[in-house]
Amino acid sequence: MNVRLLRLLVTASIVGILAACSTPVPLEPSAPSARPAPAPAGPVAVPGTLAQAKSRWVPVAWSELPGFDADALHEAWNAWLRSCERPAPAFAPLCGDVRRLTIASPEEQRQWMMQRLQPYRIESPEGGADGLLTGYFEPYLDAVRQPGNGFNVPLFAPPADLGQRKPWYTRQQIETLPQAQAQLAGRAIAWVRDPVQAMVLHIQGSGRLRLQEPDGSQRLVRLAYAGTNDQPYKSVGKWLLDQGLVRDATWPGISAWVAQNPQRVNEMLWSNPRYVFFREEPLDGLDAAFGPKGAQGVPLTPGRSIAVDRQSIPYGTPVWLASNGPTAQLSRLVLAQDTGSAILGAVRADYFTGWGQEAGDMAGRLKQNLRLWALWPR
Repeated sequence: MNVRLLRLLVTASIVGILAACSTPVPLEPSAPSARPAPAPAGPVAVPGTLAQAKSRWVPVAWSELPGFDADALHEAWNAWLRSCERPAPAFAPLCGDVRRLTIASPEEQRQWMMQRLQPYRIESPEGGADGLLTGYFEPYLDAVRQPGNGFNVPLFAPPADLGQRKPWYTRQQIETLPQAQAQLAGRAIAWVRDPVQAMVLHIQGSGRLRLQEPDGSQRLVRLAYAGTNDQPYKSVGKWLLDQGLVRDATWPGISAWVAQNPQRVNEMLWSNPRYVFFREEPLDGLDAAFGPKGAQGVPLTPGRSIAVDRQSIPYGTPVWLASNGPTAQLSRLVLAQDTGSAILGAVRADYFTGWGQEAGDMAGRLKQNLRLWALWPR
C-alpha cells in the first residue's frame, strides 16, 4: 500500500528470476599518443551484479549497510515469519531457520543473516542509488450500522454490476446520480462522520472501525480493500497545489485547509474520481496486532513492512532500509510485502506505520530520501 496514496491491491506472483548482468568489458591497449578513452555512458558493470526488470542489484559488503549492527532484528522477525506463510521460492528453504531463530538473540540472528544472505545495493538501471520513501497506515474511525446523528458518510461493499461496467461511476456521480445510488442501495457496510476521513480510508485501501452495533455493543472490525470503480486516481493534494490553495500538501496541511474551507470540501473530494469498495473482516486476537494483508498475501507489520515496485524487488525479500529526513531517522530490516499504484521505480518504498492517529501523522508527513539493499540467499 501501502500512505500515502491509495493502494491498489494486486494478487500476483513473483515476477522475475534474477540473472547475472554483463561482465566488465576488457580494455583494448592504446598507443602512447592516443587520447584517453571517454568514460562509459552508463553505469560501470560490477561482477556479480543481478538484474531485475526495473533495477540492478550491485553486491556490497555488509559494512555498507548503515546501522546494521544496531538494529533490533527481533522486531523484524515477526514480519519475516509472516512472509514465510507464503514464501518466495528463493526464500522457502530458509524459512525453517527463520522460525528456529525466532527466540535467538539479535547477535545470533545477525550472524545467520551474514552467513546465508548476500547484500545488494538496489540501483536504477542507470546506476542511481537514491530514491523516495513515503508512508501509509490504517485509519481508525468511529462508525455505525445505520445513518444518523452525524454519521452520514457511507462505506460501501462492491455493487453487483461492478464487473459489468468498466469504468464504473466516478466519485462525484456516485454521490449525486440517482442511478448510481440505486446500484448501491443496501450495500453500505457502515457509516462514518467525516467525508475527508472517509477519503483517507479510500486512499489507504483499508482501515479499522470502532463499530457501534444497533444493540448498543461495540466491535472492532477491519474494512479491507474489495475493488475500485476503475477510474484514475487523482491526488487531492496536487489539486490543492495546482489551484494555489495550499503550500503544504501533506495531510496535516490538507486538514488545515479543510477546516478553513468547509464549503469547498466536496469540490476537493470530487477532484479524485476514484472510489474504493470494501469488505468487512473480524479483527480480534492475533489479527489485531498486525495490519491488513498486503499484495504478498500476508498481514503487514508496523514499522517492518514496505510496499515496493514488484518489478524492482520481489515480494518476500528482506530489505535493508536507510532514510534520514525531517520526519524519521530509519536504518532497519524490513520486508517487501506490498505494492501500490504510486509505488513505481527501483529505489521507491512506502513504509507501513501502523494504525491510528500517531501512525497517520507520521505517514502523512513522511516524504524523504531513501536507499535500499536487497538481502538475497547466497
